[in-house]
Amino acid sequence: MNRMEQTQALRARTDIHFNCCQSVLVPFCEACGLTEEAAYQLGAHFGAGMKHGSTCGAVTGALMALGLAGKGNDAAAELMRRFRDHNQVLDCANLLRLAAERGEARKPHCDRMVYEAVELLEELLAE
Repeated sequence: MNRMEQTQALRARTDIHFNCCQSVLVPFCEACGLTEEAAYQLGAHFGAGMKHGSTCGAVTGALMALGLAGKGNDAAAELMRRFRDHNQVLDCANLLRLAAERGEARKPHCDRMVYEAVELLEELLAE
């Protein structure tokens, strides 16, 4: 199973909730030198924009993975630039507001943010 398939499986689980940060970080845990449990714990408080609508958990999970993989500030800035180019903003509260304005329900919106972050992370780790 590739990382996107792992991410999709995490997002589909109903027995345990993986927030957006965990959903991005867990599939990359081995590449980052973490166990799945450690990645799950590390991302526990970064969902819903650090639990108060700040930076999207999918973005924070991707930034964590970049850092753990040894990527520097340029990769982090590029990830945020690409994400913002597609979504206008980085913060959860405004991402959700924009989704609501488009009539997009929260779960599909958040899934889409997670999948985009995983794609961007894959691209940046390959560079």
